[in-house]
Amino acid sequence: MDHFGDGLAFGVAITYVRQTEPRGTAGAILDELDAVNGTMVVMYGDTMLDVDLNRFVNAHRHAGAEATLFLHPNDHPHDSDLVAITDDGQVTGVFPYPHPEGFIAANLVNAALYVIERSALLPFQALPGLLDFGKHLFPRMLEAGARLKGYNSPEYIKDAGTPERVDKVVGDLRSGLINARSLRSPAPAVFLDRDGVLNQEVNRISHPYQLVLIDGVAAALKKLNRSFYRTVVITNQPVVACGDCDEAGLRRIHDKLETLLGREGAYYDALYYCPHHPECGFAGERVDLKIECTCRKPATGLIDRACAELNIDRSRSWFIGDTTVDILAAQRAGIGSVCVETGHAGKDGRHPVAADLICADLGAAVTFILKEERVTPLVKKTD
Repeated sequence: MDHFGDGLAFGVAITYVRQTEPRGTAGAILDELDAVNGTMVVMYGDTMLDVDLNRFVNAHRHAGAEATLFLHPNDHPHDSDLVAITDDGQVTGVFPYPHPEGFIAANLVNAALYVIERSALLPFQALPGLLDFGKHLFPRMLEAGARLKGYNSPEYIKDAGTPERVDKVVGDLRSGLINARSLRSPAPAVFLDRDGVLNQEVNRISHPYQLVLIDGVAAALKKLNRSFYRTVVITNQPVVACGDCDEAGLRRIHDKLETLLGREGAYYDALYYCPHHPECGFAGERVDLKIECTCRKPATGLIDRACAELNIDRSRSWFIGDTTVDILAAQRAGIGSVCVETGHAGKDGRHPVAADLICADLGAAVTFILKEERVTPLVKKTD
């Protein structure tokens, strides 16, 4: 209050409200609803963030949501409040910490940044006691049928509420990591195939129990998480078109992948999958998905979409895969290609192409990418 005063020196008007008793994050807002009109952005004072708030608010309005929650993966989902969403971003569940033993969920953490309509909070204005948004209010709103939207973004937002976390945030600011996570400027990305690169190759994984991480994958991703690279999984998943599982089943498989990575302090920023498969003749197949599409690798539809949505600089990006399908997709997209010797190890023989780089595994590929500049078409072997 001493520093900012009434805010006029900073071009804003600031009103301060003192609580006479602790009411929690949601209770504080509910007590002051009469001072708010229309749409509000709620953020916490001990959070460091570099977020395009206009983009965030516009997404909320476009979705017609009553509340939109800023979500992101982090390196400690096991002790964070998690949110479940559908493929189109509708919130279906809020799971406050602590989680039960063996809990499997997507690494979508409630980052404590919201856009909320005042009208959506009016039915809860008289709720008494200590009320937190994630633990109390959002679950009640879902039960009442409110339309909650999840906004998943790689932009930087971190809790700086302890001395240790302040030190980490200061380090991120000085290193340039906070600015690099912004969507304002193009950033390089490491695109990743799923099967044979992140998890052990199993022909058409259709159940979470079949998914097993390859040794060293989490450690490699952790290095990328602390770098200026965005991390994006691009995967063909014909299990949906072939009838092996539905979209909900595939979501559970990816929840398992994110849970296993999260337990080791790693994550990826986004995942895009193609559910199509052009060939027919599978028992239980989905006729509506038996099409020639633009998203199934080696087509570049998913890569193009990721580049547009995440503002990715192709010229500084890489694609790490284990098949010639991945290599050809990278070449068509104008991205450097790395073939790892896990999974199919580039021996699938489907396309007559060669990768820019051959590495033993994801760890070796990441080590090279973080140390070297982009390589022009050249087959190079690294341990």
